[in-house]
Amino acid sequence: MAFGGIQKNSLIDYPGKISCVLFLSGCNFTCPYCHNPDLVRNTSPVLLEETEVYRFLESRRTFLDGVVVSGGEPTLYPGLKSLLKKIKEIGYPLKLDTNGSNPSVIKNLIDEGLVDYIAMDIKTDPALYFFFAKYGCEPADILSSIKIIMDSGIDYEFRTTCVKPFISRPVIEKISSIIKGAKLYVLQHFQNKNVLDPDFFAAEDCGFSEDALLELKAAAEPFVENCIIR
Repeated sequence: MAFGGIQKNSLIDYPGKISCVLFLSGCNFTCPYCHNPDLVRNTSPVLLEETEVYRFLESRRTFLDGVVVSGGEPTLYPGLKSLLKKIKEIGYPLKLDTNGSNPSVIKNLIDEGLVDYIAMDIKTDPALYFFFAKYGCEPADILSSIKIIMDSGIDYEFRTTCVKPFISRPVIEKISSIIKGAKLYVLQHFQNKNVLDPDFFAAEDCGFSEDALLELKAAAEPFVENCIIR
């Protein structure tokens, strides 16, 4: 496993828990607003051995409430299942962050009881992924992951970073209709710093004001159980 970094404690990454966040390097998407460019490029200077990770988690068992495995995109790794099994054996609840591009992996992890919470990013209307995130990404894979997660019975959230031109009110309405009935939909602020492709955002302000975000939230709320801005 290529560990690109570790956040030793977080109060916000795993709802209701003090968690450790493990970052796996490498991603199959190239979203220009990604705020972990070194992880996407697999050039993160912080590299950890698996044994070091397990040793740390064992030592923090009385302090931490859970572990988040993030990226990059964790589902790219054939060794992900083994990693999660080991963390579960240590005794931690697990949250997985994913872009939803590998539905079969997500289903397998859920079926084997290896994840307790999933946060899936929905970048834009799935039909537009080929333009914004990754050429060759199949909308059907994104839609399949959404259904698998919603039918899983575990805790989950869907989240969208609100950045132009990925997002508009019609796009939020489309996404919200796709995830209709979802427990939680999170609209995230765009932070235009340390992004993967700064030139993509050079021409104009691509973020949304607080009032504009509230309008997007209002557009999503009729479709989902709970929508928040983070």
